[in-house]
Amino acid sequence: MNMNWNQLADQSLAGECLSQDSALAVLRAPDTAILEQLAAAYRVRQHYWGNRVRLHYLLNAQSGLCPEDCHYCSQSKISSAEIEKYPLMATDKILAAADRAHQLKAGTFCMVISGRSPSESVFNRVLEAIQTVKTNYDLKICACLGLLSKEQVDRLAAVGVDRVNHNLNTSEDYHSQICSTHTFDHRTETVQHIKAAGITTCSGGILGMGESDQDVIDLALSLRQLGVTSVPVNFLIPIPGTPFAGLQTLTPRHCLRMLCLFRFLLPSQEIRIAGGREVHLRSLQPLGLYAANSIFVGDYLTTPGQAAHQDWEMIRDAGFVLEAPDGSPLAANNIAIPV
Repeated sequence: MNMNWNQLADQSLAGECLSQDSALAVLRAPDTAILEQLAAAYRVRQHYWGNRVRLHYLLNAQSGLCPEDCHYCSQSKISSAEIEKYPLMATDKILAAADRAHQLKAGTFCMVISGRSPSESVFNRVLEAIQTVKTNYDLKICACLGLLSKEQVDRLAAVGVDRVNHNLNTSEDYHSQICSTHTFDHRTETVQHIKAAGITTCSGGILGMGESDQDVIDLALSLRQLGVTSVPVNFLIPIPGTPFAGLQTLTPRHCLRMLCLFRFLLPSQEIRIAGGREVHLRSLQPLGLYAANSIFVGDYLTTPGQAAHQDWEMIRDAGFVLEAPDGSPLAANNIAIPV
């Protein structure tokens, strides 16, 4: 199928949804087409986001001890991965992490806890920690706390949480292959609670878990239908001790094709290259920024990221600029690269 990638960019900019055939063509294009695809995706990205790159900082504030059986996760009850396990961090440690986020010029501080849903005591401590961070730093707060009720989301809104993350992870059809302790509907319900509370919705997925091309498309379409604002795109890190430890299905070029697809289907959304970018994009990481406009700086939940100075150098060398917390571009030449 001979595709005109610029025509897909035109459709995306016009608010039109790609046809199934066009979406499949993006994912199944030959490697020789990747630069043309990225150029077309960049037209859409540049229209909404210019040349700016947003930085997010992730804190694993409570690790392990999760009763769910998500097959990709080193913190699940069925994982034997050797990870550090601990209850909710003390507020002073959370504040220290927020300070690091501030130093790295991250606009959003993402606070994550493991588990299906927080207990009342843990939830109250999370609320207190969020208020402390908001008092001390000019950071947007994204809370990722598992499945949430409407009442819990309303309480997060009341203390000033800017966004709540809850990933769909995969397509509705494939969800039963990655988890049996909760359903796809449980996840979409939480996202709908977030949207109803007027908080920015953050939801994405994990690619490379054995899903089909159609599942990748269906995930992006579900996010489009939900009207999600921020979309983290993770690439599976096959962690030893998890059921998906042996999965090795991704190549750097295919990761780039999937990022292009997400940009075409989610034109105005913040698309963040999240966990696994260093593992799967490798030397092609800078090319991912032609479709995506955001990255995590620092480490992930139980896996390390590359050094912050490498992220900053990558952004500068590719001709992009950092985005300040208020959305304006930072004068990159006047900022010292962090250690």
